[in-house]
Amino acid sequence: MWIYFPVFVYLHKRTSNMEKLYDLYIKKLKTVTTDFVRYLYEKINWNSQLIVIMGARGVGKTTMVLQHILMTDTKKDSLYIAADNTYFAANTLYDTATKFAQQGGKILYIDEIHKYQNWSKEVKMMYDYLPDLKVVVTGSSILELIKGTDADLSRRAIRYTLEGLSFREYLNFSLGLDIPTYTLDDIIAGKVELPNEVKYPIAHFKEYLSKGYFPFFKQDDYYQRLENVINQTMEVDIPAYAKMNISTARKLKQLLYVVSRSVPFKPNFAEIGRAISTDRGTVADYMVYMEKSKLIRQLNYAPDGMELVQKTDKIYLGNPCFIYALADENPEIGNIRETFFYCSLSVNNKVTSSPAADFLVGGHTFEVGGKAKKQKQIKGIEDAFIVKDDIENAYLNIIPLWTFGFNY
Repeated sequence: MWIYFPVFVYLHKRTSNMEKLYDLYIKKLKTVTTDFVRYLYEKINWNSQLIVIMGARGVGKTTMVLQHILMTDTKKDSLYIAADNTYFAANTLYDTATKFAQQGGKILYIDEIHKYQNWSKEVKMMYDYLPDLKVVVTGSSILELIKGTDADLSRRAIRYTLEGLSFREYLNFSLGLDIPTYTLDDIIAGKVELPNEVKYPIAHFKEYLSKGYFPFFKQDDYYQRLENVINQTMEVDIPAYAKMNISTARKLKQLLYVVSRSVPFKPNFAEIGRAISTDRGTVADYMVYMEKSKLIRQLNYAPDGMELVQKTDKIYLGNPCFIYALADENPEIGNIRETFFYCSLSVNNKVTSSPAADFLVGGHTFEVGGKAKKQKQIKGIEDAFIVKDDIENAYLNIIPLWTFGFNY
């Protein structure tokens, strides 16, 4: 009898711990509503066996997967777990998934997957040995998720990236509206229509530019949270991925400081390297890490068919809110306008640098500016448009800047 008693206690403890995971999942589910759902929700093939959802901290990944449980009425067959739960100090993800599947579980949602060491190997085992179990994983360290899916999960996982709120989503979320998306062709044709609840779009647009990209804009500690997003990416995610020491990670922060005070600018990696005491090759690597982490966006020249590698024309910060967060004083409005335009259109379109104006998108040329912007830069160019801030309506080839926030 004494031989079996410890085994009984061990099994009872494991069952009890699993029940605690389920209790935490139910409590988490009760904190979520389905009043507002992100643009990516409808694009995901939720029937896939393995889904990986990436995105910066705070963009709404956790909320979206919990909404999927509520909207599909699959609470009983699902389990949501956070990979950084202390439960996994003594249990593996794969064993947990196996036990869940044996008990009739159908869909396993694993949040913050990048915080679990060697996560991709265990998720691969789930895919290979638990074929009836659907797995959805999310993570904020985009670099780690790209590395894991490119290596162990190649050809297995379907990968999605959730961006921050568009201006359309910001209005829907803050005002309780249901404004649809518009294609780029609809936008340049002046077909964007606003409901009666939005009488002054420019006032809302100014608010969005300063704090509307992240869904936590309603929180009192918004800028503290925004700073935390930046710091966690710079101090934790990138150094962990690139195996940097403390002094190297400090150079990364110096680089972001230099970039934030220069954007948009034409990159000179040798000059930047001298400013932070490193070589141009290392600067180029840092830029790649920062771009994949959504801290910056590199705007490339349009390919001419001869070059194998695209060259970078300008570098921008990842979204307009980062400009406000990192600025020592009033940020430069031209920078904000161009960043918004690039950020808004790059989700659904290929955006490149225009040799004559600011941007080239889908064969259309765009010059972005303020209300007084003239036609000089696009004179003689077919299918070219002036994108103006501080105007409400489109006319001829002049398009309001805010309307491009309705593309996703």
